[in-house]
Amino acid sequence: MKIIKNEKLIKRNSRIGQYTSIGALVVLGVGMYISFTRPDLFAWSVTSLVVGFAATQVGMFFSNRWGRSPRPDEQLDAGLKGLPNEDAIYHYVTPVSHLYVGAAGIWVLLPLHQRGRVTYEKNRWKISGGGFMQGYLSIFGQEGLGRPELEIASEIDSIKRFLSKRMGGESAVPEVQGALVFTNDLVEIEENDGPTPALKLKQLKDFIRQKSKEKPLPTQSLEQIKGLFGDLG
Repeated sequence: MKIIKNEKLIKRNSRIGQYTSIGALVVLGVGMYISFTRPDLFAWSVTSLVVGFAATQVGMFFSNRWGRSPRPDEQLDAGLKGLPNEDAIYHYVTPVSHLYVGAAGIWVLLPLHQRGRVTYEKNRWKISGGGFMQGYLSIFGQEGLGRPELEIASEIDSIKRFLSKRMGGESAVPEVQGALVFTNDLVEIEENDGPTPALKLKQLKDFIRQKSKEKPLPTQSLEQIKGLFGDLG
């Protein structure tokens, strides 16, 4: 499988995560120092703690995606290792972050690192379980799940619009699909009727292989699409 990624973007965002995390610790430390030594500056202490906490969330966002190894792109590469050379995965070089193009079709892949029990209820994905530790991590060590159903729908729309402009309209664009890929081993995904497949990283390669057997993308279309993205890579 061919792997194309934006190394410059990855390095830049990794530095942003490092510097923001360090800055957050400094600001939090200042806030704590003021709270203990200068009670009369309570407003400044609270401001420092709020700013430090916000910076911590930003640093965590960048670090989780671009700073820690294995990064999401590296995990997806490992999960798809062994697929045919005709297949390709693109990281940060198309309108979406992670895009697979191959015999299985066009797939927007959304890697998620959260742990816990994943369910789809009332038109949204939720994660629960883990008791006190899960709650602690959701505040200080783990991002919330957010709204992945909205994020992946937006990315699918972006790639459709990109292809439509270059392939002569929507009717010429093959189906674009999406999948949520949970990369943490400590996750359990309940069977559900969600609009988007949700699977563990270790299931990804078999999932793609099965899709390539069900309705393979014609070779001509595959090469045409890869040619469009090749210009970006």
